[in-house]
Amino acid sequence: MSAMLAEILVPGRPASGPALALSAPISFWGGVDPKTGHIADVRHPEHGLSIAGSVLFLPGTIGSSSASAVLMELVHSGRAPAALVLHEPDAILLLGLIVAREMGWETPLALRLDRSRFGTFAGRHVTVEADGSLS
Repeated sequence: MSAMLAEILVPGRPASGPALALSAPISFWGGVDPKTGHIADVRHPEHGLSIAGSVLFLPGTIGSSSASAVLMELVHSGRAPAALVLHEPDAILLLGLIVAREMGWETPLALRLDRSRFGTFAGRHVTVEADGSLS
């Protein structure tokens, strides 16, 4: 597979990890356990899976102003995704990365890529470069 270029939403460190393409939007507040990195929402199709260390493909988010705090907790505890790939930017969620970076913590890269391209990465180990390329 050749590299694909995505739009950088929040710069971060290059990373690699298994692709986790969620099949439904998720709320980080109540939907992700900040202590373990597991999807805690029992109604979510990927309930029980860990987002920690994954290249997380998000088709959408279900908003809560606390999503940024949950993402910050995940970054601080080392249980954040290796990178975030969003279909649409979520300013509240991304604020968690921006604040974590301001606090001096290493943060995952956040990218925007059309949801129709998420399937390209399903079941693969994905490398994300600082320039926004995914392979």
